This record gives sequence, structure tokens and C-alpha cells, in this order.
Amino acid sequence: MDEPMVATGPGHPPQACVPRTLAPAALTAAEQPRTAEQLAADLDDLEDDLGYEIEAWLPQAAHIEREAEVLGEVDLVHRARLVQADVRLRKGQTLDATPTLLELHSWATEHDRPSVLARSHLLLSRTHRVLGDPAASLEHAVCAVELLDENTSARRRVSYLIRLADALSYTGSFDAAAERYAQAERLAVAIGDAERQILALNNLAYYACTAGQEQLAFAAVERLRAVAAADGRGLDHASSYLDTIAQVELTFGRYAEARRAAQAGIELYDADGYEDAEAAVLFLLTLAMAQRHLGETGSAQHSLDRCRQLCDERDLAMVRIQVQQEQAELYAACGDLGRAFETYKAFHQADKALVSEQREARARTRQALFETTEARREADQFREQARRDPLTGMWNRRYMDEHLTTLIEHPLDPGMPLVAAIVDLDHFKRINDTRSHQAGDRVLVEVAGLLTAAVPTSATGFSARLGGEEFVVVLTGIGPAQAVQRLEKLRRTVAAHAWQDITGDLPVTISIGVAIRTADSTQSSLLGRADAALYAAKHNGRNRVHVEESGLDVDAAREISHPERRRYR
Repeated sequence: MDEPMVATGPGHPPQACVPRTLAPAALTAAEQPRTAEQLAADLDDLEDDLGYEIEAWLPQAAHIEREAEVLGEVDLVHRARLVQADVRLRKGQTLDATPTLLELHSWATEHDRPSVLARSHLLLSRTHRVLGDPAASLEHAVCAVELLDENTSARRRVSYLIRLADALSYTGSFDAAAERYAQAERLAVAIGDAERQILALNNLAYYACTAGQEQLAFAAVERLRAVAAADGRGLDHASSYLDTIAQVELTFGRYAEARRAAQAGIELYDADGYEDAEAAVLFLLTLAMAQRHLGETGSAQHSLDRCRQLCDERDLAMVRIQVQQEQAELYAACGDLGRAFETYKAFHQADKALVSEQREARARTRQALFETTEARREADQFREQARRDPLTGMWNRRYMDEHLTTLIEHPLDPGMPLVAAIVDLDHFKRINDTRSHQAGDRVLVEVAGLLTAAVPTSATGFSARLGGEEFVVVLTGIGPAQAVQRLEKLRRTVAAHAWQDITGDLPVTISIGVAIRTADSTQSSLLGRADAALYAAKHNGRNRVHVEESGLDVDAAREISHPERRRYR
């Protein structure tokens, strides 16, 4: 059950193939409990199985899980749970399977269990493909293959390589995918595994067809037929292979051959009473398309009517829409352009509605994905990006709004002092107008770096860019006098920085307005008072630190050396 994949029609995710009989799900009263080694071997068989019998896998895996719990074999418990998640994914129950899958992936990551982690990566690759995220699907497929070691069986390695090739095909990297299919086929030949060789050829044919590589697809189909014949099994038992063959023949314009392959597949489903209704419908749809191209419009309409009936009986909404599209094509082929146009409009509306439903389903599953550690890290990354100023990399106003309010209204220590300062570049417009806006941006980036170095984000404060040439500095846990000393040192650092390469003869200085939190302070009132102090610093000559209401003004002219005074005055 290694998730090797085969095609079931254009635009449809491939499905597992080659039916195989499994052992009964439950032990009889006369049977003895299995050992850990026996349970591990049974799980190997389940994980490597390529069969259709997923209804048998679920109770078998659940029984193994219970036995492993009794034995205290945690790894086996989690492997059995992964099998059950795999079954749910194959049945289209992505939302139900995802929480368990993510939980097990997180556990395997935390406890360094490579075999469990490789399996979870493989299933996450499939999950992301269902969600329409090819990049994430490929990333997980690569991780799954990388986690295989020298103890990994050759048949499992073949299956993982095929899965990686499928993911590469899905991202549009077909040349790289073709190399992995060839590698998987060579390994299958080396171990004498005709099933997996056929599987590799089948998937190569399908994705080559979708990539527009018709000659390669046709050659793969011919090899597939030859391998199946040499193995003595033929293809009459493997309907999914017949579907790939029919699709390739149809794409190649070999409509009689496509009709023959589709009819053979339909005969299989007629024999089992359409147990897999969706696959049966896809065969009927392919048959109808081949019949239309052959001019057999009456037979094509009969095939479409059977398609529609099965879609209605089994609620196959996605395939029903494809049936509508083909019905429009068939009406056009019969010369009934009016009905063709109306049917195509109905198809288009239904397709839009289905896309909307799929988007909502994907959104629900993506929400479940965000419950994992990996997803939380990704969410944290996006949250941080939303709180970073894109030019300087500093925290932005959004970050300040979230954190300053908390520090004011919910301090760890109610008696802890807090100082807020607004920092503004002096005569910044002159730099933009005289030296260019690019030079102005460079100044902002340099000042941001100096602020961040002077007040790094910590339990005692942070700095942020409010916008334009204005910044904020928040200091907590130190008294007002010490805070003013740090801010004055910051002012000196900016004034003494080597700006000539950016601004030439123009100086770069800052003015700082300081406010101290009081018992009734809010963020708005505190920043309002800091802004008023900044105005006073500007009014008093700039390049200075001014503390609100106290009138304390640290005059830059008294604090700097004579050479600096001559430079800036």
C-alpha cells in the first residue's frame, strides 16, 4: 500500500492497482496473539500492497494497532494508524485522515523515527496534491525518499521512487520525473517485480501523455503491454492499466484502439457490478469520446447515458461535470449547435460551482494542517512577515500595537516602569530632495540597524518603525533616568555614524520625544505624550532628547565635542 499511483483519466489523481487478497482482519479464538515481529511483517505487507482491497486493510490495521498496544510496541501502533489514515485518504476522506496523519508526523519528527516519518511524508505528499499544492507535495515526496536507508526493501524503494516521480510530474518537472520512473523500473527489473515495473511504466505513460510527450507515452504503453505479456498475466485483470492505455490511444488519435481498451475495462466492471463506480464511469466516458471521434454518435450517446446514470446513483459530481462537457461536444458533432451551446453553459456553471466547493473543502483541510508543528512554524513565519517592515526589516506598527498595549495593560509586574519614545529623523526631506529617495531609503535602513542594535527585542524592550522617518522605542524594567541615558547614547550613535558615503555633506541626526507610563496610561495617551515631547525637541533645535512635561531637554550642543558642533551647526 505504498501509494504507487496509476491514472484513472485526464485530470484525475491516479489510484492504486493490482488486486490482492489479504489475511482476515480478526483473529479467531483458537489463534495465538502475534509477536511484534509478526505484526511488523504484516504491516510491511499492508504498506507495500498494491491492491484494491482497501476495505480489508482498515479492520486489519485496526486489529494490529490493538495488538501492538498490548505489547507496548509504540512504533507499530503508529504504523498501524498510518495505514488507517492511508485508507481514508484513498477513499477521499482527506479531512478525516489529516488530523491523525499530522499527529503521527509530529510524533515521528519529535522522537526521530525514520520509518514512521518517511511514511508520513509519503502520505502528506498525497494530501498536498489533493489540496492543489504541488510544491509541498514534492517537498514531502523528496523527504520520504531521503529517509530510506540500506535496510529499506527494494520493492518499497521502487514504490517511493514512483511516488517521487509522480510528484515531480505534478509540478511540471517531467524530465526529472522520467529519470525517476526509469530508475524505479530498472530496480523493479533487478528484483524481478513485474507488478512494480508495470506500475512505473503505467505512470510514466500517463504523465507523459499529460505533458504532451505522446511518443514517450506510446512507447511506455507498448513496453507495458510487452512486460505484462511476458509475465503471463496480461492486462485483462488490471483495469487501471487499461484506462491509461485508452487515454494514451485517445490522445494519439488511435480511436479504435482507445475504444477497444475502454470496452475491455468496462467488461471488468460489468463483471463485478460496478463496485468501483467512478472508475467505471471514466471508462464509459473514454469510450464515448472514442465513439464520437469514430462517428458512432448513437453509441456515444448510449455510453454517456450510462455515465450519467452511474453519476446520479453514486453522486459522482466531478465526473458528472466531465460528462456534461462531453455531451456538449457530442451535440456539436451531431450538428445540434443550440443544445451544444446550452449544455456547455451548464457545464461551465457546474464547473465553477464545483471549484468553489473544492476550494472550501481544501480550506477546511488546510485548517487541519495548521495543527501540526510544521504548519505552526509556517504560520508563525507568515505572522512575523506581516509584522515586519519590508524596507528595514524592523518590527512595524502592527507589532507595536499588539505588544505595547499588552505591556501597558497587562505588565508582568504592575510596578515595573515603562518608557515610550518616538524617534524622528531631522530634515529627512532634505536628504530625499537633495540626494534622492534611494539615498533616503539607505539612511532609513542604516538608522533602523542602529536602533535595533541599541534596543534589541527582549523582555526589556523593542524598537519598531511606525512609518516614513518615524520610529518608536519601548523600554521597560529600567527607570526613566536610565532609559533617557540609553536614548541619549542612541542619539549620539546616530549623529556620529559615518554618513558621508550616503548623504555627502548632509548630516543625519534624530530627535527623540520621551513619555513615561502612568497608572492611567493607555497606548494612545502614552504615544500622544511622546509625540508632544518630540514636537518640543524639534522646536528646541532638533538633535536632542526631550522628556515629556518635566521639561528635561538633553541639549545636543552641550553634550557633543567641538568638532562635532562645528560639523552640525
